[in-house]
Amino acid sequence: MMTDDADGPVEAETTGRQIITFTEDSTHEERVAALESISGVTSIASSDETGPEAVPADELESADATIFERIGVAVAAVEGAQVEALEEVARQDPAIVAVEPEHVVHTLAAPLAMETHLADGRRHTWGLQATRALASQFDGSGVRVAVLDTGFDSNHPDFAGRTIIGKSFVAGQAVQDGNGHGTHCVGTSCGPRNLPNARGYGVAPKAAIFVGKVLSNQGSGSDSTILAGIEWALANGCHVVSMSLGADVPQPVMAYEAVGQRALAAGTLIIAAAGNNARRPADPGFVGSPANSPSIMAVAALASDLRMAAFSARATVVPGGAIDIAAPGVDVYSSWPMPDRYNTISGTSMATPHVAGLAALIVQSTAKTGKELWKTLVDGAEVLPLPQVDAGAGLAIAP
Repeated sequence: MMTDDADGPVEAETTGRQIITFTEDSTHEERVAALESISGVTSIASSDETGPEAVPADELESADATIFERIGVAVAAVEGAQVEALEEVARQDPAIVAVEPEHVVHTLAAPLAMETHLADGRRHTWGLQATRALASQFDGSGVRVAVLDTGFDSNHPDFAGRTIIGKSFVAGQAVQDGNGHGTHCVGTSCGPRNLPNARGYGVAPKAAIFVGKVLSNQGSGSDSTILAGIEWALANGCHVVSMSLGADVPQPVMAYEAVGQRALAAGTLIIAAAGNNARRPADPGFVGSPANSPSIMAVAALASDLRMAAFSARATVVPGGAIDIAAPGVDVYSSWPMPDRYNTISGTSMATPHVAGLAALIVQSTAKTGKELWKTLVDGAEVLPLPQVDAGAGLAIAP
């Protein structure tokens, strides 16, 4: 898993459930039949029954299996001999692409750093300066951005009057953010760019905000809550999905790659934090899941001198293990649940919503989505004097 402190990476946690990836052209009936062939799997929930409202969190927890129809993935609570039976079904059933263990996933925040060059001004953050969002004529109007994280503080005064659609996928917890990480990420991607008596911090201040609570107030979740959030974001027509979360899994998870491809085909770009498991210069780390999926954009973190953050993970040789782009991720000021109102934190988590906000500006300015949006975002990046394995195409900048 990825932790919120500076200790080294530990072995990835699993939940005991399994992720089943189906072929894109498989039918609902074929998917159900495959799951029902496993002894003990009797209750099966389906997103087809809920439309854009998504599978309720309690049903996600209680069902033996849940099928996310749009993305073609299911999560099943099977163990022991059931896992062997499921793997045998997968070998024989042409509707199944892969069976993989479900992982526990965490927020990707890191300790504050003392690396400075650019600095927050009285009116704006250094991240808005570096990405040139301040000079952009675009504000994200008409673009739907989903932030899948720990939720959002609906009482935050900086967002008064904004339309925010929220859904919790964490059983027993409301969308209201009891952690802070999600509120911070929503602020960076879609918060106010200008405030009368405070520092502006949001890249796309007029974007429509969709908040999916996929991580608990303790900062952790699982692949199933994240997949449920992605399914919901696609059902609601979101152009951009921002995920500041991850697990220390060096090999790509096939389910996330299938979902990333299907999202791009539907016109949705998924952007994810590369990971904070580096301890530079001794240990450059590696890109974790889900960012190490080729069809999910992996974001590295830059310090305010536009060098790599010490914690930011480096690309690996595994397919999908590349860094695609970089953005401000050290000492980032943004919104925080009341009464604190603001906080300054670091992580590839903080870089990711910068890129999500910039993607929203590009959608507004060019009407490009999916693969075309990815290409435009990467082609427009500012090349930095840094290795591509660290910073990808370079610094993401505004149109």
